[in-house]
Amino acid sequence: MVESNTVKNNTLLRYATVMAKVILGVGFLVFGANGFLHFLPVLPPASASAQSFLGTLDSTGYLKVVKALEMLAGALLIGGRLAPLALLILGPIVINILLYDLFMDPKGLPIAGFFGALILFLAYRHKEHFAPFFVVRPEHCTFKGN
Repeated sequence: MVESNTVKNNTLLRYATVMAKVILGVGFLVFGANGFLHFLPVLPPASASAQSFLGTLDSTGYLKVVKALEMLAGALLIGGRLAPLALLILGPIVINILLYDLFMDPKGLPIAGFFGALILFLAYRHKEHFAPFFVVRPEHCTFKGN
């Protein structure tokens, strides 16, 4: 009986992981492509500071690089084999989206929060790939103390 529940839980987690990859991958692939092709309407920023910020990112070409990285990471997630690399690419992007929404234009906060939650879930599911980042090795430390 216990083994049956464990198998059901593992199957459910596998399906949830695949669904999270597909949702996140398609989302970033579509929103990234929209940065180049403009096929989805984009609401104007709520504040003048948000408009100025996005205008600066767009005029310098920075936003094009971010959109290209979003498309790359989305494709990697949909492909499935390089999901940890996609999460490394998307992590800083989602943090910046969350901070932008939090401080300048909160109407996008629910979607950004949802995408952030999906990234955290997938990072947990791929924790074996990220664990080495959190191991302290004395031979790699630059600060030696006394």
